[in-house]
Amino acid sequence: MIEPSRLLVALVLGTLAAPLPAAFRDDAFVPDQTAPTPSSVREGEHWSEGGTTLPPWPQDADLIFFPVDGPKGLFRYAIDGRNLAIGEDEVVRYTLVAESASGARNVSFEGIRCTANGHYRLYAYGAAGRFTPVAETDWLAIAKNDPDGYRDDLWRTYLCVPLKFVPRTRPEILRALERGRVSRLEGTGFMAD
Repeated sequence: MIEPSRLLVALVLGTLAAPLPAAFRDDAFVPDQTAPTPSSVREGEHWSEGGTTLPPWPQDADLIFFPVDGPKGLFRYAIDGRNLAIGEDEVVRYTLVAESASGARNVSFEGIRCTANGHYRLYAYGAAGRFTPVAETDWLAIAKNDPDGYRDDLWRTYLCVPLKFVPRTRPEILRALERGRVSRLEGTGFMAD
């Protein structure tokens, strides 16, 4: 016969060794392996860049010079208005001419995406009346402290609609470049200046 004290010890130890019901365990809540997502959140569309062809060489009559914010730089900047294009991929592609005080010109073919912080890509450099494509480049963030500052101005002031992250229409861009500013009423539904 088993002594009552040993029986009591065996029962207590057996009870402690048995699994506890979920209500008494510390890990009663087992979290999902993935974080919950609200039903209103939908997967975004994957952006892909469309094809790009090099434009013709810019003609002086088609250049639209525009001011750049900040201190007077070494260059003045112009966009080839005739060949400014907005692709189906919503990239604004343009030929930029940077002209020094002596009249020397740097020419490039670039694109800007109207993303939240702005991104640009260089497609080609120009020399001797023709463009030379650069090796495949990535989209780069537009630097706010770039000494030239023209890309930030193009993105912020001329090419993109603020807070909507879409390009302005081609006529709006050309009008803004020609005026050297964007009308404060443009895109508000009121009649522009």
